[in-house]
Amino acid sequence: MQFGPFEIIMLAVLAVLIFFMFRNSRKRQAEARELQSKVQPGAKVMTNFGVFGTILSMDEEENQVLVETTPGTVLTVHRQTVARVVEPAESVDDDEPAAALEGEPEFGERLESPVDETPDAKKSDD
Repeated sequence: MQFGPFEIIMLAVLAVLIFFMFRNSRKRQAEARELQSKVQPGAKVMTNFGVFGTILSMDEEENQVLVETTPGTVLTVHRQTVARVVEPAESVDDDEPAAALEGEPEFGERLESPVDETPDAKKSDD
């Protein structure tokens, strides 16, 4: 049985697809293991439905996590709904934003335009 150029190309494409499928699967498994290792009581997390909170306790047998969203408000969620662990953002107190140094306005800041004292006279074509 001889393979023509079309069959060889199809087998090569199939091999590349299988390679990337296994690679992505391993990458997702590694990310899931890393997330589960970070999910511990005291960690600040975000759930799949966008609720931020702090983990109070975890029940391994029932796969439940107690998340405190605000003081006194505790939610019981499934362990798999914890989407990510929220890392504290680095503060940049000493550094000024580059736009402020260059004299450009920040987002949402209004520019003060010089007021023209002479009103524009409407010119007619008459």
